[in-house]
Parts: sequence; C-alpha cells; structure tokens
Amino acid sequence: MGNLVSVVIPALNEAQSIGRVIDSIPVGRLREMGYDVEVIVVDGGSEDGTAEIARAKGARVYVELRRGYGRAYKTGFALARGDVIVTGDADGQYPFQLIPYLLRVMERYRLDFINTNRFYRHHPEAWSPLRALGNRVLSLAFMALFGPRVRDCQSGMWVVRRDLLRRMRLSSDGMEFSVEIKALALKMAGDRFLEVPIYYGRRLSRGTKLRVVRDFLRNLACMALMRVRLLTQRELASA
Repeated sequence: MGNLVSVVIPALNEAQSIGRVIDSIPVGRLREMGYDVEVIVVDGGSEDGTAEIARAKGARVYVELRRGYGRAYKTGFALARGDVIVTGDADGQYPFQLIPYLLRVMERYRLDFINTNRFYRHHPEAWSPLRALGNRVLSLAFMALFGPRVRDCQSGMWVVRRDLLRRMRLSSDGMEFSVEIKALALKMAGDRFLEVPIYYGRRLSRGTKLRVVRDFLRNLACMALMRVRLLTQRELASA
C-alpha cells in the first residue's frame, strides 16, 4: 500500500453537508495507520459557498465548470497524488468513517478495487421509491451482463489503486461513469476486486443532481456498450 490516500469528492451546491463530510474523514486514525491524507473537492461551480467551506476545512478545491459526474471524477483522479484513491459524494450519505476499515480490507486481501454495496443496510429515507427501484433494476441488469460480483452498480464509494486506474480508458462524463469504472475494474482486477457492504445514510443536503429517466437509460446504454467493448477485446486477444 502507498503512504498517501487521496479522497476525491465531487460537489455542486452542497454547502449544507460538505463541511460535515470532510470532518467525517478519520484523518487522525489514518495517520496512526501510517497514511497521509489529501482531500480533493471537485466543485462544479457551486453558488452557495461549497468551495469556500471545503477550503476552510483543509481540502484542495478545483472548480470544474464542465458538468457531469464522470467529468468531475476524471478531473479529480488527474489531480490526486495518492497511491490509493477513495471516492464518495458530498451529500453525507456515504460513511467516510469506514475508510480505515476499507484500507485494511484492501491490504489484507491484496485488492486493486473495492466497490461498496448500499443495499446491505440503508436509512429509510436514503432513496425515493422510484430511485430505489431504478437502482435495483440497473444492478440486476449489470449482474446479468457482467456477473454477480457487483450487486450495487450505482454505488459511488470506491477504493482503487492508482496503478489500476492508470490502465483504464475511462470515457463517460455522466452518471454512467459508475457503471463504466466497475465493468473495467471487474475485467482488469479479476480476483483483486471485492464488493463490501456499507450503511447508506440520509442526505444531509437538499435536492439531487439525478435526472432519473435520462440517467437510467444512459446507464443501460453504457452497460450494453461496455459488454460489447469487453467481448470485442476478448475476441481480438484470442485471435
């Protein structure tokens, strides 16, 4: 394991929650384990003081005006200096307190990629009924196309080694980025991929960036394209 952990957080108008999210990262515990920590907030042009709060909490803030969930992560990954990168949203739903545990799991099992499973346990208000149904359907579709090892294809909390990330050709700019990175990680990491259950909380901030129908369809399209892409690569390799 490397000695620097980069925590990358995309944010857009999350002033209500970003401070608490950064405070929840157990920097002291990680330092006791031998890790330095950098927090990178990729701000999408917030108008509510999100960037200022994040800077006051010690985060490196980069304003990325090109919109998109995937675009924010690709920018954050390019800025990150750590050998291990941890991701999560700025709305307070992901348990950043678990980062030491996730790193221990990665160390013990010599993993390259950890996905988290929000379906294991979650707050009753974590999703609207429509979002919950959409996430279930998308995850079932992902399992049908790529196998049962990922039960939550829309989870936004991952731990990934930089060495693996450098070998990925990530192209999606939207919410479908979550599908793309997991499909590639499954293919490239093999047995060094693991999904870990987490508790998914209630949003601390107002609103949501999701456009349910559009994002649902884009995720399905991304899965189909990734399946074809990976099958084509396999056929070319065996030719």
